[in-house]
Amino acid sequence: MNQSRVSKKNTGFFWNERCFWHGAGNFSFLTPIGGLVEPSHSSQLPESPETKRRLKNLIDRTGLSQELDCIDRIHSVSEEELLRVHTTDYIKKFKALSSQNGGDLGLRAPFGPGGYDIACISAGVVRDALFSVIEGTHTNAYALSRPPGHHCLPDFPNGFCLLNNIAIAVEDALCKKKVERVAVVDWDVHHGNGTEAIFYKRSEVLTISVHQERNYPHNTGAANETGTAEAPLSNVNIPLIPGGGHLVYKYAFRKVIIPKLKNFNPDIIIVACGFDASGVDPLSRMLCGSNTFVDLTQMLMELSGGKLVLVHEGGYNELHVPFCGHGVLQKLSGSNNLAQDPLAERITAQQPDPMFDQLQFKKINAIASLHKL
Repeated sequence: MNQSRVSKKNTGFFWNERCFWHGAGNFSFLTPIGGLVEPSHSSQLPESPETKRRLKNLIDRTGLSQELDCIDRIHSVSEEELLRVHTTDYIKKFKALSSQNGGDLGLRAPFGPGGYDIACISAGVVRDALFSVIEGTHTNAYALSRPPGHHCLPDFPNGFCLLNNIAIAVEDALCKKKVERVAVVDWDVHHGNGTEAIFYKRSEVLTISVHQERNYPHNTGAANETGTAEAPLSNVNIPLIPGGGHLVYKYAFRKVIIPKLKNFNPDIIIVACGFDASGVDPLSRMLCGSNTFVDLTQMLMELSGGKLVLVHEGGYNELHVPFCGHGVLQKLSGSNNLAQDPLAERITAQQPDPMFDQLQFKKINAIASLHKL
């Protein structure tokens, strides 16, 4: 890495105010909506702007943002970049509906007027964050993207995801020969089905998803879905039994994810960083604390020499997500600026019985054997 190009603030924080204005369109009771009318929080789906806005507010309130290189001047992705991942028909329909009153082209992925433009900005947030690390501008980066992306298929949006932000960024980097091998580690509590599907036959991209078993989508994310003849063992699924907590996630990383990454030796690691495995999240039944995400970040930083890109995905508890994100950003930047997690003691007290952990460990051991680790 050319050290002269590295920012004095080694961690880039990429965001854009427009991402907070993404709304659910026809799911909203506010009329009119779009343009200069900001979507009403009270009428949103669980994927509301509040968790992301509160994370930005918290790092500003504690002063952590002053230790980051905060960048909101985002370049939207182009149609050319989109079409490397998504079908022409889908993009055409998305643009047309967005220019009218919005709607829903998939499953649980509604949007309002202008939703296409905001989704392109969100994908641009991720693309700019990735390239800043690849090109040495920052040691690592965090992309506060919204709407999220990891459920979006080439021709079908679902689970609040309208464009596959990570896949678009990765394809652009591969196309421009900025990297040759990329690893995507998805610790969002829901299976990263869209990213998996896009790269399932691609040996140059390793996709890893650790998730609550059969949460969302219900019929994807099985451990035996490991890739194709063209790309054997290039996909890793670690479906965890509901109720898994801090120790189980760390064991999955030590036993499967870290060894798999070492064997693959990627040029860059991208994390689909959802905070919905939190012990207080309304859309999951897992028991992670903010310390879990901090420790997982530390493990990946040690493996990569600090070179890491985290992309915000899910997380639906307005109180807890900001503290999870703050902890991760503190770890990325090496800051001593602490924001004490108000739910830490409560989540620690909920951790499962050791016998239950042993059951989970056995399941993880079987996945490690499947991948010859």
